[in-house]
Amino acid sequence: MPGIFRLGYLFYPWGFVVQLVALVHFVRRRPDGFWLWVIFFGGFLGALVYIAAEMLPDAGLLRNVYQGYGRRSRITAVETAILDNPSAANFEELGELYWDEKRYAKAQEAFDRAIATRNDSPHCFYRRGLCLMALGQPAAALADFERVVRGDAKFDSYRAKLMLAEAYAATGRDQEAAPLFAEVVQHSNTPETLYMYAAFLKSQNRSEEARELLRQLLQKKRTLPRYWQRIERPWFRKGQALLKELSAS
Repeated sequence: MPGIFRLGYLFYPWGFVVQLVALVHFVRRRPDGFWLWVIFFGGFLGALVYIAAEMLPDAGLLRNVYQGYGRRSRITAVETAILDNPSAANFEELGELYWDEKRYAKAQEAFDRAIATRNDSPHCFYRRGLCLMALGQPAAALADFERVVRGDAKFDSYRAKLMLAEAYAATGRDQEAAPLFAEVVQHSNTPETLYMYAAFLKSQNRSEEARELLRQLLQKKRTLPRYWQRIERPWFRKGQALLKELSAS
């Protein structure tokens, strides 16, 4: 270890700059905690190892940032096209573009217009429901999710049914949420599904069942390919926090 520190001085002050870059990334992305020790005590070389192992693979996830420039140009083009052709397809595309930009209120408005023009697209109802959930309006989202699930219980690989269960839970309709959660987890074990059901079970004081689901969630973290681990990292982080709450209670 002393040799590493001596080597780090050869790169002064760039060693500190590299460490700072690594620390900023660590705070934003929150990978496994042992990396913090690698960055601090490994000095310049430790930070380089972290950058190679964690930052460079994460660069692939930044493509949405670059795609954002193209999306914003496309939004302008679609909004202009709607002036001459206010079709359901154009409004639906506009809603999708706003959704990708996380402008949920604008996306909901576009899906409203698409549905008003043509109300036979389950995708529009589903997306509008997701927008309403993101805006903190689960009661308003219920009708959209119910409509989609009635038409196709497997819609979006059972995620529509998961969101319906979540909307029921968020509006105090626990008796309707419980069987839906239980059914979805039989068909889908995504990190999102496992976390949402565990959080619901915790709210029902079914702590041991919640812990079991969270153990499955954290086990999945070890078995997923590295790329998917990065994509699903927010759910793993939430799962770890919820498991700590259950352990402390």
